[in-house]
Amino acid sequence: MQVLITGKGIELTEAIEAYVNTKISKLEKFFSGIIRADVIVGMETHRHQKGDVFFAEAKLEVPGNDLFVKQEAGSLYAAVDLLHDRLEGELKKHKLKTRKDTKKNKIIGRENKAYHDEA
Repeated sequence: MQVLITGKGIELTEAIEAYVNTKISKLEKFFSGIIRADVIVGMETHRHQKGDVFFAEAKLEVPGNDLFVKQEAGSLYAAVDLLHDRLEGELKKHKLKTRKDTKKNKIIGRENKAYHDEA
């Protein structure tokens, strides 16, 4: 899986890149068909009352559909953690949908066989 990391409004350090890389690469154990992951991390704005708001968004290219998730949090690492959790759920849902399609096709394939002629 190819992981592309981009920073928006912040400077990307090696620690941030390594953290995002490890979190995104852990997603392969939930769905092995991930082609590419585009991750953008950064700071939304300097808000007066809430303070700095960081975000992490990812676009995963998987066979069939692309999955897109965006999360915001008070720190960059917390945003990446939330992003990982949400992507994990989205991948599980996508895997279940693709598995349902193949099970439907197998059941239809069994109905087409001529079992009644043997009796």
